[in-house]
Amino acid sequence: MKRIVTLIVSVLVAAALIVVSGLRNRFFDSKVYYGAVHYWFQDSGMVYDWLQRDTPYGFTYPPFAGLVMSPMAVLPFPLVVVLASIGTVLTTGLLVWWLAGPLLSRLKQPLWLTFGVAWCVALAFEPVRETFTFGQVNTLLLTCVTADMLFGVARGKWWAGAGIGLATAIKLTPGVFILYLLVTRRWREAGVAIGAAGAATVLAGALFPDQSREFWTSALWDTNRVGNLWFLSNQSERGMLARFPFDEAESKIWIVCVLATLAFWAWRVTRSRDDVLGGLALTGILGCLISPVTWVHHCVWLIPALIRCAERFWTPDRRPAYLAAAAYLLMTSHLTWLWENRPTPPLAFLGSNVYVWFGLALLIWTPVGTRSSVPVHEPEKILA
Repeated sequence: MKRIVTLIVSVLVAAALIVVSGLRNRFFDSKVYYGAVHYWFQDSGMVYDWLQRDTPYGFTYPPFAGLVMSPMAVLPFPLVVVLASIGTVLTTGLLVWWLAGPLLSRLKQPLWLTFGVAWCVALAFEPVRETFTFGQVNTLLLTCVTADMLFGVARGKWWAGAGIGLATAIKLTPGVFILYLLVTRRWREAGVAIGAAGAATVLAGALFPDQSREFWTSALWDTNRVGNLWFLSNQSERGMLARFPFDEAESKIWIVCVLATLAFWAWRVTRSRDDVLGGLALTGILGCLISPVTWVHHCVWLIPALIRCAERFWTPDRRPAYLAAAAYLLMTSHLTWLWENRPTPPLAFLGSNVYVWFGLALLIWTPVGTRSSVPVHEPEKILA
């Protein structure tokens, strides 16, 4: 009975946090996708000209993403919200199963309990619940890349890299995993990824030449389309620098930070080339840090690193597990939003950049080379 109560309480807490987040976000990004796709396919308008009413926000993804989202043009918006929500919940559970399943299977409690609680813990993580309540695509893309890394790249499958390529064609930021394949000298997989991304992009260009021309020559380079870089939700190195008073040197300092971050990341992943799970974790962190814009909901890419660190709780060296616990609690607490109105340093230096500081700490201390990259659980076994 206690086990059932524990699971029910976990579900209720996660649901309550999602509802609170939903009252604030109200599926805003899904509304942007929906409006832009309708304007494109129903009104024959230029998708990158459409803006959500009374906001500067419009469609910022490549044309292939619009092609993938084209069913929105005929679906009612409530159904789009339902499908997006179900997708976020299911992909979050799938990620927990793939990444933490082997560990959960070894615990003394029944697997249905440990997996259920872990699933709820993941859903309560602020980037996940922000993904849910904005109606974002982050966990779907992370699932696509994770499946490719774990069941393609780690096992040397002929199709390895295809998932990374398709995710990159939908949203450019997963392209950092192509860089991982190149740095770790996985030439065939990198070729497949580049080929898949290129083929999807060419297909979209052939079908929608005007939209493709507009995206690659104009919309991609217009940073005003995504909002102000200094806004607190931008938890990248560029966002952190934009919140400090050295506007003239900001871009130069950012380039130095990006190069230093890339060099350290490359050193770590090349030293543990065979640890694809570790590479997934470190590269997800890298993408969050070096992207010009990393909204809080983009930080779902930190999940593999948090799970990898949490595994160390059952080892003599528990320090990575303590780091994961602190990162999870502070990121989930919504505490950083106390600094939304840009108060003066020194507290703002710490509080407004919580995700950046933990991202850097995870990049430095996430264990790699510690266990097999091939998970115990096959993808289909979650349905068994």
